[in-house]
Amino acid sequence: MLTSVAYVLLLGLGLGALARLVRLPPLVGMLAAGIVLGPCVLNLLSPQLLDSSADLRQLALIIILTRAGLSLELDDLRRAGRPAVLLCFVPASFEVLGMVLLAPRLLGVSLLDAAIMGTVVGAVSPAVIVPRMLKLMAEGYGTEKGIPQMILAGASVDDVYVIVLFTSFTAMAQGGSFSLSSLAGVPVSIVLGAALGLGVGFGLSRFFAALHMRDSVKVVLLLALAFLLVALEDVVPVPCSGLLAVLGMGLGLRRWRLPAAERLTAKFGKLWVWAEVMLFVLVGAEVDLRYAAAAGLAAVATVLGVLCFRALGVLLCVAGSRLTGKERLFAVFAYLPKATVQAAIGGVPLAMGLACGRTVLTVAVVAILVTAPLGALAIDASYRRLLKKAGPPCQDEENVL
Repeated sequence: MLTSVAYVLLLGLGLGALARLVRLPPLVGMLAAGIVLGPCVLNLLSPQLLDSSADLRQLALIIILTRAGLSLELDDLRRAGRPAVLLCFVPASFEVLGMVLLAPRLLGVSLLDAAIMGTVVGAVSPAVIVPRMLKLMAEGYGTEKGIPQMILAGASVDDVYVIVLFTSFTAMAQGGSFSLSSLAGVPVSIVLGAALGLGVGFGLSRFFAALHMRDSVKVVLLLALAFLLVALEDVVPVPCSGLLAVLGMGLGLRRWRLPAAERLTAKFGKLWVWAEVMLFVLVGAEVDLRYAAAAGLAAVATVLGVLCFRALGVLLCVAGSRLTGKERLFAVFAYLPKATVQAAIGGVPLAMGLACGRTVLTVAVVAILVTAPLGALAIDASYRRLLKKAGPPCQDEENVL
């Protein structure tokens, strides 16, 4: 297994650097490294590593969400207002609707199968979006209007909403019925997850104020608590989003213990260097090119078609806001990438024995291959042109900080 980890890190870093040299996002090279190392090409990764892939990808996601929470300001989220709330569910709903309208015609599936496919494809990738929004926040692009913060928060909640829909539709396909109670659990899951995370963040702020410890120890403590918050989601009898709790924990710590949060942000930024490589290489290893090749142009056309519905949903969310036309276009670009959720649940319908399972997995693979590079490249290439950079802080603000 250690040899496989070495392959992942070395080839992932190498192809990521090569992608950067040709002005592509590094994740494109990392995804390619995973495909090359994975079972469908060289098959160099050990079964133990592949069996642990889901846990390792979740670990990387926890690291980036913790870092995101430590970088977010509650006031920035309040400023984002209505668009941030709508981005949590409207674009995904439009994409599911688009899949229901297009997939039966292009792929020959039933309406229910198309709905399942829509929920698999409908989630954006926090692992692609979050680090880019953090970069924008660090560089000051779009921060005056809270655009990176708005997109970051919306993308984090979007996944919770889509996964609940996926669970409901697959239950229907297995002979159950659509449960309104599970859909009603979405806002409960969001509120409880955020409240739990903020409470833990407040407790940590008091704990760090009372007891001095090294920042490295604080990182370990934060990671341990984040793991417990995610695990708690499967234990408590009420809906509660563990990933949102992780985000809220960092956000609460920043709200009540700013100096410690800023130092820990830098620490988690260093952790993300290796976590990013592991995440995207392992996502690439999940991709089976045979499915993508078998799907042909119909699957590609379906994915591109539902992206148009998603873009319409994003534009509806930001309509009437303070954002300019260029800023609204950037929001559309930022909501394109998909990778982690599709890799995590794309194979579930096939494992459940559903008739649509192979088609769903094929479309999930195509969605990763098309949208992850396309979305990341669109964000990286456009943000300097489409977003306004905030001016440097005045001298008084610098002295306060």
